[in-house]
Order: sequence, then C-alpha cells, then structure tokens
Amino acid sequence: MTAIADAPVEHDVQAAPEPSFWQRLTNKWPVKLVVLAIIVIWLVPTLGMLITSFRPRADIDSSGWWTVFGNLFDSGSWTLENYDEVLNKRGFGNAFLNTLSVTVPATVIPITVAAFAAYAFSWMNFPARNLIFVIVVGLLVVPLQMALIPILRLYTGGGHFLGVTIFPDLNLNGTFLAVWLAHTGFGLPLAVYLLRNYMGSLPGSLIESAEIDGATHFQIFTRLIVPLSVPVLASFAIFQFLWTWNDLLVALIFLGGDSDVEVITKALTNLIGGRGEAFHLLTAGAFISMVLPLVVFFSLQRFFVRGLTAGGVKG
Repeated sequence: MTAIADAPVEHDVQAAPEPSFWQRLTNKWPVKLVVLAIIVIWLVPTLGMLITSFRPRADIDSSGWWTVFGNLFDSGSWTLENYDEVLNKRGFGNAFLNTLSVTVPATVIPITVAAFAAYAFSWMNFPARNLIFVIVVGLLVVPLQMALIPILRLYTGGGHFLGVTIFPDLNLNGTFLAVWLAHTGFGLPLAVYLLRNYMGSLPGSLIESAEIDGATHFQIFTRLIVPLSVPVLASFAIFQFLWTWNDLLVALIFLGGDSDVEVITKALTNLIGGRGEAFHLLTAGAFISMVLPLVVFFSLQRFFVRGLTAGGVKG
C-alpha cells in the first residue's frame, strides 16, 4: 500500500491540435492581405514587361500586353525575334560579357580586402586601431559624384604632392582596371563595417584556443574566421554585385561609350533609340540583364538576413 501511495500520479497531457490550413491562412489576415497587395503591385508591371518582350512589334504598337490572355495559345501572338535581334544584331552579348568582366572582380576584390581589414580591426592590436576604423567608416558619407572628377584626373595624369608621386600616371581611363578600382574604393567602407561587426561578435574563446594551439593570424583567418563569416560575406556580395551590375555612371565615365568596352547598362540606353522607337527591344534587353542578378540573389538569399543582422547583438 505504501508503494502504491508513493507512486507519482501521471496526468494525461494532451498536445494542442495543430491549426488547419484555413486557420493558418486567416490568421493575421490584414497583414497578409497587405503583403499580397504589395506583391501584386510589384509583379504586375514585371509580368507586363515579360509578356511584351515576347510579342511582335506590330502587336505591341497596336494593343496592350493584357490582350494576349484572349488568345494565349495562338502561336502568332508570340515571337523570339526581339531576343534574337538584341543578342545577335545589337551587340548585347558582348555587353553582357563586358559587364561580367567588370562586376566579378569589382565584387571579389573589395570582399577580399575588407575581410583582411575586418579581421585586423577585430582581433589584432595595433596603434590607433579604433581611430582608423572610425575614419574608414566615415568614408561612407563621401558622395560618389564628388569623387568622380578627382579620380578621373588621377587616372589620366597621376597624383603628385610636394614633388612626390602618390599615384603613378598609368593612363587607366578606358580600362576595366579603372572601374575595378573605383568600385573597390567606394565598396570598401561598407564592407569593412559589416564584416568587422560580424567578426567582432564571434566568441573570443575560439581565437584564444587557436592561438594557444600555435596558429598564426593568417591560419586563424583562413581556417576559422572565413568559414564562420560566410553569411556576412554572401550578404555583401549581393549588395556589391547588384550595385556594380546595375551601375551606369561609373562605367560611362571611366570606360566611355566604345562598343568594345560597353557594359549592359550602356547597351540598354542605346537599345531604345533616340525617340523610344525600339521599346520592344528594350523589354527583351531588360530581362536579359535581370537573369544573372536574380540567380545570384536567390542562390545567396538564405544568408542575406542572417548576415546583415549578425553582430548587431553581442553576447
């Protein structure tokens, strides 16, 4: 009797039933309705441009894109001539390759330099470390437009101060290197800021353990810090890639308008014509220019929010 009296009393605990599909759908419905409206507002113009890019020019000039839904399966309502002319007759393929030649190095170079700098600001002790970091972050306020003319003069005539050559006269204007350096210079402050905040939030015990094991700073950086910093590296890669890919101003000033170095944004401005008579080609060119940025974003987007928010709270 004593054993029975001392035995613990078990109570049946029933788990809460999972909400049904309709319950999840109607939960917080005003918020979801607003989000749905925003999605529609963004997608409708994009859908219209996509449909227009596959329509014959005569149909584009005579009717709206929404009229295709009345004869959706009519082969005469669709054509690939716009894409064929853009890629094969308007030099858009060469502009696409030129843009890749500009964008990939202009993304890799600042990420590489900023990663080394962020590690130094986070885990290495040297004089005026905090002051230098503040100066680097302060460069974020320098407008790009104000620096274009001074940079152009450096590229064409070099830089000299009190008889000392600060920047050699290499005549870089019109070369891809000029655009790489410009995008690197203006991308570094943000990259250093993001990467330093992330790397500084990593547990110090990891660095101390590696130092006790005899690892050098280079080994710690390459084998420990870089693998742990993939989210923030991917986040900045998205920013820098999209900024460089969609840039027209820097490429136009430092590369010019020659067809052999023409980038995709410059090619888009030439497609439409002086009076907008080639709108049907502009829609096709716009979607060609969107393909690679979309691939980059969706392949790295799982790191995007995690990389931007990491380092905001340390502890």
